[in-house]
Amino acid sequence: MTWQMNVDPFGNIALSALVAAIPIFFLFWALAFKRMKGHFAALGGTSLAILIAVFVYKMPFDLAALSTLYGGAFGLFPVCWIVITALMIYNMSVKTGQFEVIKNSLASISDDRRLQALLIAFSFGAFIEGAAGFGTPVAITAAMLAGLGFNPLYAASICLIANTAPVAWGAIGIPIVVGGQVSGIPDLALSQMVGRTLPIVSVFIPLYLVVLMAGWKKGIEVWPACLVSGGSFAIAQFFSANSPLTAPLLPDIIASLVSIICTVAFLKIWHPKESWHFEHEPKREGKEKLRFTGGQIFRAWAPFIILSLFVCAWGIKPVNQALDQITKQLFDFAIPVAGLDKMVIDQAGKAKPAVFKFNVLSAAGTAILFAWFFSVVVMGASLKTAAGVARDTLKTLAWPIVTIATILGFAYIMNFSGMAITLGYGVATTGAAFPFFAAILGWLGVFMTGSDTSTNALFGKLQAVTAEKIGIDPVITMSANTSGGVCGKMISPQSISVATGATGMVGRESEIFRFTFKHSIVLVVIVGILHMLWAYVFPGIVPVYVKPVAAAAAAVSNAAQATINPDGLMWLGIFVSIVAFVTFLARAVGANLTAPVEGHDEVHFH
Repeated sequence: MTWQMNVDPFGNIALSALVAAIPIFFLFWALAFKRMKGHFAALGGTSLAILIAVFVYKMPFDLAALSTLYGGAFGLFPVCWIVITALMIYNMSVKTGQFEVIKNSLASISDDRRLQALLIAFSFGAFIEGAAGFGTPVAITAAMLAGLGFNPLYAASICLIANTAPVAWGAIGIPIVVGGQVSGIPDLALSQMVGRTLPIVSVFIPLYLVVLMAGWKKGIEVWPACLVSGGSFAIAQFFSANSPLTAPLLPDIIASLVSIICTVAFLKIWHPKESWHFEHEPKREGKEKLRFTGGQIFRAWAPFIILSLFVCAWGIKPVNQALDQITKQLFDFAIPVAGLDKMVIDQAGKAKPAVFKFNVLSAAGTAILFAWFFSVVVMGASLKTAAGVARDTLKTLAWPIVTIATILGFAYIMNFSGMAITLGYGVATTGAAFPFFAAILGWLGVFMTGSDTSTNALFGKLQAVTAEKIGIDPVITMSANTSGGVCGKMISPQSISVATGATGMVGRESEIFRFTFKHSIVLVVIVGILHMLWAYVFPGIVPVYVKPVAAAAAAVSNAAQATINPDGLMWLGIFVSIVAFVTFLARAVGANLTAPVEGHDEVHFH
């Protein structure tokens, strides 16, 4: 028997929204004030959400339980699948000694922790975000910074804050694509609107990061490098987000590569007078001496090059389609959740689907797993070592996996019960101030789900309809939802769990939340103000666009699912060939040395 969602159980949307927000208030209180461990906070918030769904929203208990379990399953796959495989590559790099080479190669550019944060947390993290999305960039970059010697709290928090501006185009533009599909706004128009907002944030994020790390006086010492890092990123982001040739798929990839190249080139000719390190570290001056050959350095970085190649390949639409089609021919990977699928009727009178897609081949985590297989070869690790690393990674991530699965269960019960829509309707009553609160709604959505894609799917239609009601262009409110959402990423329990697992801070989630919360508020307020300006002061900044015809798009999509896409197989073959070449080259030029490199005293290892 179906159940009809009632998004205003009290007949007063303000009161209903206040009650719907209780589980969110609990999460804030548990992490910021009570300093609970992440998994306990997530369990408490989810339990409260279930109780409110059942006793206030009158949702049958079996539907509430199934909704939560459905979300938990999504948390395990594909979200945790991505995090586990990404950390396996990093842990293998540490186990085989290759990360020592990476550390030295970075220190030879600069041993200054501020500048290393720019290169790893901001620029390299943006590249991984653009390629893979979800928790991958935080998992990889936080682990790398901790391995370099960063204070674990700063390693985790800095990477979370850095992972803001690129999130809107994460995983080859999927948040923009989904936002466009749900709201009826063309992908390009939404990318352009977001691309005229987030570059403003991108410019000052690098300086913001180093000031948080080192204080204002020490932070301002490296403002030239921050300007080069953020400025080059913002310029490339603006043009790539506004170009029909690159938007919405490639802005992160292009902007991050430009930022890396410009920053490294700048550091070749400029360096602060004194290198800055954390208080617990011994004082050092200037750059370290490069102790390894170019071949060894290439071999050490090769696993991360291979990782980037695989996730880029998986992000190409024809490749993803071909992999999905292969999976579907092997087994029916779309599994309806019995007892929940189409049993909940939403506020618009539509039955909500509940289909678990076990798209094992096309999942980003599988791309990273293949990268790990090749990385084992590159690093020269034995199967026993590889298996040990995989086992230890799973053991380390045990509690973060519980937290991620639980918080996704929380997101799904909020969605299926109607509580999330209640919050959206409550925000929609703000009238002329809605462009500002549209950003707050996106922020809340990402806090709940950990995903800008999910919050666009959840609130996209509401954003568009509300904008039309108050007489502003819906692309403004969808941009606010997307851009505001990126500011919520740093406080999402899901993201924080990834960061704690990567830096060995499991159980200390509240410390990271307390560190990032105020910065999240500052950034979302800035985003909200910008969208008020776009709506009422500078409406000329809004791109001109024509809404697409949905039927045509659907026809193309259905046709594409009929047979395995040959273009996808072709591109997959090209990328695998490149990966194989990188693997061979890394082993050839970075072979083990048994004697010191000429001009150096150390004996070098693989």
